[in-house]
Amino acid sequence: MLGAPDPRALAAFYGQLLGWTITVSEGPRPGEPAEDGWAMLKPPEGGTGLSFQYEPDYERPVWPTEADAQQMMIHLDIAVDDLDAAAARAVDLGAAPAEHQPQAHVRVMLDPAGHPFCLFEGPF
Repeated sequence: MLGAPDPRALAAFYGQLLGWTITVSEGPRPGEPAEDGWAMLKPPEGGTGLSFQYEPDYERPVWPTEADAQQMMIHLDIAVDDLDAAAARAVDLGAAPAEHQPQAHVRVMLDPAGHPFCLFEGPF
């Protein structure tokens, strides 16, 4: 479960990035803001998916870690065939490359809510 200021938008981002399907998308509860709700993604072949929930006091994580700053809550590693193409596609979908890139063969990216994730060439 990833906390987010807009969980359905973040689910849509990861759905496009991973090629997964949104299987559940619930809107706001009565009296809550329009961003409230939650969503779930599943891979096409089945198996474990990702869920996203509204966090009213969401604070973007800082990466790399800094003292007295919001720590990352999750870190996803995503295997890709072509690192440069995958990073460019992630940016087109709304991600941003992290300023600090500690390894040449990995791209640290920040999703639209600020959660870091890594792209790497490797086996799936």
